[in-house]
Amino acid sequence: MEYIEIFLVDDHQLVRDGIKALLAGVPDIRIIGEANSGEELLETIKIKQPDIILMDISLPDISGIDLTRMLSQSHPEIRVLILSMYTNEDFVFNAMKAGASGYLPKNTSRQELLDAIYAIRGGLEFFSDSISKVILKSFLRQATQSEGENGDSPQSLTTREQEILKLFAEGYNNKEISTRLSISIRTVESHKNHIVKKLGLKSTVEMVKFAIKNKIVEL
Repeated sequence: MEYIEIFLVDDHQLVRDGIKALLAGVPDIRIIGEANSGEELLETIKIKQPDIILMDISLPDISGIDLTRMLSQSHPEIRVLILSMYTNEDFVFNAMKAGASGYLPKNTSRQELLDAIYAIRGGLEFFSDSISKVILKSFLRQATQSEGENGDSPQSLTTREQEILKLFAEGYNNKEISTRLSISIRTVESHKNHIVKKLGLKSTVEMVKFAIKNKIVEL
């Protein structure tokens, strides 16, 4: 069996124990280590490198966002999933810019945590429904003030991809799109990933920006 190897970074032992309890018994997930500081993580990954790091933002020696930025440069093959109590747009956008592959609030469910891990291991981004709404709300507020450039067009997308792009830009979350189109949440994430790659975008935020600029959705 091929395992998804996870490393936990949080300065609270109780939180790390809680995550371990949530993931206990999942046959293809293995926690290979844990750290309570950025320094401890950086020392440990010299010896063993995980597939995914579950990263808190508030650490005693360095911000989890700064640590994510360092890892994206030194270990781009390691994916970072932010798991934080901070869910305002500044933290979310800074984490995305730093290279995080996903962002979940600490009150996330076990199933959502598993969905995020599997999506990220498959090369996708994953943001909880609440985080996606923070991203969308912030972007819609700023969209008319930012022009941006993109050389591709909506015609390069399949009909289903255009449909999903429109729904996402209108504010529907993954679960709502899944229900509306009668497809799985993972399929929604897969389509979103294809959209981003086809259009040469860097994130789901730019995907919404593209939809607005090309009048796929109206402000």
